Amino acid sequence: MPLYEHVFLARQDLSQAQVDALATQATEIVEGNEGKVTKTETWGLKNLAYKIDRNRKAHFVLLNIEGPGSVVAELERQNRINEDIIRWITISVEEHEGGPSAMMRKNERERKRRGGEG
Repeated sequence: MPLYEHVFLARQDLSQAQVDALATQATEIVEGNEGKVTKTETWGLKNLAYKIDRNRKAHFVLLNIEGPGSVVAELERQNRINEDIIRWITISVEEHEGGPSAMMRKNERERKRRGGEG
């Protein structure tokens, strides 16, 4: 079964609950097309390098997906329709990373660094 990493950026003015609902909706799309989401990570609200549709920040969400290519096609079709998602990327990977992603490890290091200085 092919493996994919799917990252989408949601508008900055959404609440965390709305972002979680978008992740749940994406998971339902994948599972409805004979795929499986093995991991979901919400990376939080981050600054963008440049404005996208008048957004200077965006909520980042990662989904690790197992499934046929038709799953990705349907997920990206739904992303195009959804006005709350401003960008997305899906890449095919040989294997999913075990444990937290590099972004989550970076966030944890920054939290420890800030906590240790205070």
